[in-house]
Formats: sequence, structure tokens, C-alpha cells
Amino acid sequence: MLKRIMSTAIIAGLVAGILVSVVHEFTTTPIILYAEEYENSGENHHTLLQDATQGGVKKANVHSDTQGQIYLADTDSEDGQEEWGPNNRLERTFFTSLANILTGVGFAAILVACFTFSGEKLSGRRGVIWGLAGFAVFTLAPSLGLPPEVPGSMAADLSLRQTWWIATSVATGVGLWVMIFGSKTPIYLLGLLLIILPHVIGAPQPTEIGGNAPPELAGQFVAASIVVSAIFWVILGWTSGALWKHSGDVAK
Repeated sequence: MLKRIMSTAIIAGLVAGILVSVVHEFTTTPIILYAEEYENSGENHHTLLQDATQGGVKKANVHSDTQGQIYLADTDSEDGQEEWGPNNRLERTFFTSLANILTGVGFAAILVACFTFSGEKLSGRRGVIWGLAGFAVFTLAPSLGLPPEVPGSMAADLSLRQTWWIATSVATGVGLWVMIFGSKTPIYLLGLLLIILPHVIGAPQPTEIGGNAPPELAGQFVAASIVVSAIFWVILGWTSGALWKHSGDVAK
């Protein structure tokens, strides 16, 4: 069983990661590159301000969207050393693709584990439904409080954002599970409460709103990232479901 789970997760994650990386190249990546031009255009003012207040120390500026696209601004670390960043478009594409594949394998493993616990008869079409549930859990619900950010955006403390994101995903996943597989009204209400609770508490927000990138660009990035994530989860769900069914048929 473990071998079946891992083989399905690896193949499905590889397929979804590669395909969504291609989509990234024509959707979110151009927006990121454009936003980095605005971010870098304000670098001199930012540097002068830090020179006056922190002795010339600059900090790394790291961003990621809800689907694993990773990008770094070329800034200096606290000890004055330059932080690593992709040197060119090819290197950026390689590391982004690698991140997407690893993310795909991890999420596929979660999907296949859910297949196993549910005991449902799976197929590619049923897998799409599971994929859309994953999209709701890991992208849609967290994005209500923490939408994807372009370079140069203001953001709250990273550890607080990570904690809220994880808590929201877990609460949404458990809430959907008990609402779908529960059999009594109180269970449905508990699931609904779990889904709503993180948003009642609220996501951590920055003390200031703004950034170098125009708000129109930031809005476009949010929309593009969420749509690309939906595409990723549909591909991942269909591939995982189809492979899981095929491996089951072969084992019979």
C-alpha cells in the first residue's frame, strides 16, 4: 500500500509540477518580473533611509505565492553579505519548477492519503473533485486573509502569517471532511464553524499598507496566482485519481 501511495504521489506531483511551471512562465512570472522593476526602483530611497537609521544594513526580502512560486530580491543580509538570488531567467525557472514539483509531490501524497481513508472508488473525474477540495483548503481559504504578494508589498511578521496559514488550512480541511463524511446535523455545524473560525479571528496584517508596485499590478498577481493554483489542483487531482485507479486495477 505504501509503495502504491508513494508511486502515485511522485508521478502525479511530477506531472502537475511541470505543467503548472509552464503556466507560471506565461502568467505569474511576467508579473513578478514587472513588479521587481518597481521594487528595485525604490531601492535607493530605501537604502538611504536604512543607512541613516541602521548603519547601512539591508535585510533579505523573500516572497512566495500560494502555489510555491519563490522569488528573492537582490538584497544584503544583516552581516553585509549579499543574499542568494536567481542570476537569470533560466535559473529562476529551474528553481521555481523544482519547487513546484516538490510541492506537487507533497500535496499529491496528502490527496492519496485522503483517498485511502475515504474508501471511495476513485477515477480521474472523482480525483478532480478532490483536487478542487485541496484548492479550497490550501489556496482559496488562506487567500481570503493572506492573498498572494508581489515583490515590494508590505506584509506582517512571517512567523505569524505562517501560523495563521497552517491553522486555516487545517481547520478548513477538517471542516470540509466532517461536513462531507459526517452523518448528523451537529457535525455539519461543527465543520462549518471550523471553516469560519480562522476568518473570525483574522489573519495578521501589516502595520502599513502599500508598496512600490502599483495596486493594479498587485491585484492582477492575486487573480493570476489563484487561477494558476486552481489549474494546478485540477491537474493534480485528475492525475492522482487516474493513477490510483490504474494501480488498483493492475494489482487485482
